[in-house]
Amino acid sequence: MPMPRVALPSGRTGPEVATGIVDWIRSEPLDRLVRAFAGDPPAGDPAELLDWLEGFSARVWDFRAGRERPEAREPDLDPALARLVVTAADDLGMVAPHPAPRPAYAHLVVLGGLAPACLRRTGYAARLIERGQVTVDEVAVLGSFRPLSPAERAALAAVGLPECDTEFDALDAGLRLGFGDPDRLTDAGGLRDDPHTSWAERTYRHRAGVRIRVLAAPSGEPAVRRAHTADTQRFWAGRVRLTDADPVLLVTAPIYVPFQHCDALRTLGLPYSCPVDTVGIDPAADLAPLPEPVLTPGRYLQEIRSAIRSMRALHAALPGGAAR
Repeated sequence: MPMPRVALPSGRTGPEVATGIVDWIRSEPLDRLVRAFAGDPPAGDPAELLDWLEGFSARVWDFRAGRERPEAREPDLDPALARLVVTAADDLGMVAPHPAPRPAYAHLVVLGGLAPACLRRTGYAARLIERGQVTVDEVAVLGSFRPLSPAERAALAAVGLPECDTEFDALDAGLRLGFGDPDRLTDAGGLRDDPHTSWAERTYRHRAGVRIRVLAAPSGEPAVRRAHTADTQRFWAGRVRLTDADPVLLVTAPIYVPFQHCDALRTLGLPYSCPVDTVGIDPAADLAPLPEPVLTPGRYLQEIRSAIRSMRALHAALPGGAAR
């Protein structure tokens, strides 16, 4: 598998992470893309550039306007510009899958998403383990009680999973499919009146002896929004009592790798001083009965904006002095 031209931030210390952020936001593919949309980024310090990139991407690449991802509009780009967008996304590690950098991890963490992703990512995690591509002590599948849309519920019902009403349900079904119906051990929490404050944890034992957790996390701002990726990661880290001796591998879709990796560095890597790697599943792999959605230039631009916002939040969270 190819490696991205632009490496993501990594390391356990503020200066290491800060260097990676600067390399990414000043990379040639991102600069080329910004200028193709008539942007002229400043040459100032990283905080100034991140602020500028956040504002620029909000004006030019925000096609969601507060809506869920499937409801984002698709921009009308000429073919040459559309090709440039996909090339830049590929250079930034958002198109092709990449192998896990380490052979062994304390934790393999699957990040939730839309219904097809819930099935495909859990299936990919099971394949990594069963084919010996990585060894892990424990698997965690992270989501929330976000209600599934009618389209998601219909898609799951069409493949024999009509009982799924929430993201938690879809993740639980996905892990049971991917890991061959493991033995259920425990249940805690549950869905209450407000899905933003509800939580749950269900544990399983895989036949290879690996413990599996599926979690629904509460929102960090329940009066404002549902739980997001960082909320699920914080909730999980508290449940497992993560330490600096626990390398973590996150599994998501390639398009989300940069932003979810930086969220993980901010919520897991820096607070717990643990190594964090993030990989995207192979979009062409035969993993689940639901296919991978077709990605468009507009989707890539939207998630490059997500990566910028996540880099900015990570940069602001660095210890004093490291942020510059």
